[in-house]
Amino acid sequence: MTLDLQADCASCVGLCCVAPGFAASADFALDKAPGEPCPNLRPDCRCGVHDRLRAAGFPGCAAFDCFGAGQRVSRGRHWRDGPEAAAALFADFGVMLQLHSLLWHLHAALALETSMASALQQSVAEIEALAGLEGAALRGVDVAAARRKVGALLAQVSAAVRGAGARDWSGRDLLGVDLRGRDLRRVALVGACLIGADLRGADLREADLRGADLRGADLRGVDLRGALFLSPTQLAGARG
Repeated sequence: MTLDLQADCASCVGLCCVAPGFAASADFALDKAPGEPCPNLRPDCRCGVHDRLRAAGFPGCAAFDCFGAGQRVSRGRHWRDGPEAAAALFADFGVMLQLHSLLWHLHAALALETSMASALQQSVAEIEALAGLEGAALRGVDVAAARRKVGALLAQVSAAVRGAGARDWSGRDLLGVDLRGRDLRRVALVGACLIGADLRGADLREADLRGADLRGADLRGVDLRGALFLSPTQLAGARG
């Protein structure tokens, strides 16, 4: 993974603490409107409760990862430079966040031994070109189209790795389901809802976890060797 796809909060202006909005829930201790600085944000744009986010009621913040998008768009810019500057910066951040997420997944796919390296490298170049745009050009990127194209490629990689006959549970609602000790090897769980699921002792080797919601899922004793597209955000949102 390249350094540019790793969050560097010290080089950012606290975009994730200002740009998005959230509602009081199990993930956040309070309501915050989009564009409104979190009350925990210090004047230096660092989080005042970063060392105790979960205890303070902000597990959603603890699990968030911008994949380096924050520091990339905030170079020489600040949301305190005025309403128009802030709006443009927040919009750029929203687009860049999605592009960097796609790049993270493409690099994860390149780390696998498949015959699709050339196609993956071409896709990386295409997304990097989009991420290199600025201003209105960046904000005009058709992110949905890019996601569809990359998603189709990642699905091919997943199928090649998992092999013929692998089960497909993509998009399933497995909220709070008891999956203790289950054999889930090579199962596609793309976009599945596994919030609060009990996965203790389950075998998830080579399972495709792309976009699966693992918030609050119990991963104690889970075998995740070779699991596909499991991001730091997903792991941080789970338990165990």
